[in-house]
Amino acid sequence: MMRIGLARFAYFFTEVSAINKDGLLINEEIRVNELRLIDENGTVLGIMSAREAQLIANDRDIDLVLIAPNATPPVCKLMDYKKYVFDQAKKDRDAKKNQKVVSVKEVRLSIGIGEHDFNVKLKNAIKFLEEGNKVKVAVFFGGRELRYTNEGEVLVDKMAECLKDYGTLEKRPKMEGRKVMSAIINPK
Repeated sequence: MMRIGLARFAYFFTEVSAINKDGLLINEEIRVNELRLIDENGTVLGIMSAREAQLIANDRDIDLVLIAPNATPPVCKLMDYKKYVFDQAKKDRDAKKNQKVVSVKEVRLSIGIGEHDFNVKLKNAIKFLEEGNKVKVAVFFGGRELRYTNEGEVLVDKMAECLKDYGTLEKRPKMEGRKVMSAIINPK
């Protein structure tokens, strides 16, 4: 078995893994014998050596980027790499900006809830649904209230009935653990 020094191994390892943060090899980092070259307009220029492709890229004052390393032969494209990275970052920002984060807000009820308290919880649930959030209606049972799980289900159904103009019931009421019954309501 051949033994190499740690410094030589580290140099070899860093040279082989000289991949940019987005996973693409560019210009002199591309070490293949043959590759298929595509120009900046999408026209296939043919199969050639990496050295010839690099000379073409240098003549056009543009970068050579390995876009399909697993193809046979690997595919490289002529492009302005900095512009490509900028455009990708811009697309990522736009995609992130257009994402809508839906959070789940919880409304807690109990078996002995009064009418006024129920209406306050109902107003909060309506506000959450109008904001575009899901609402989790949870009924908590304490001690001997566990005998009355059917009343908890009636209470959740009453809340869902009051919210039918604002949302739809995604998940029917069911027990989660021993002391909590819950249901999920989606906004319309």
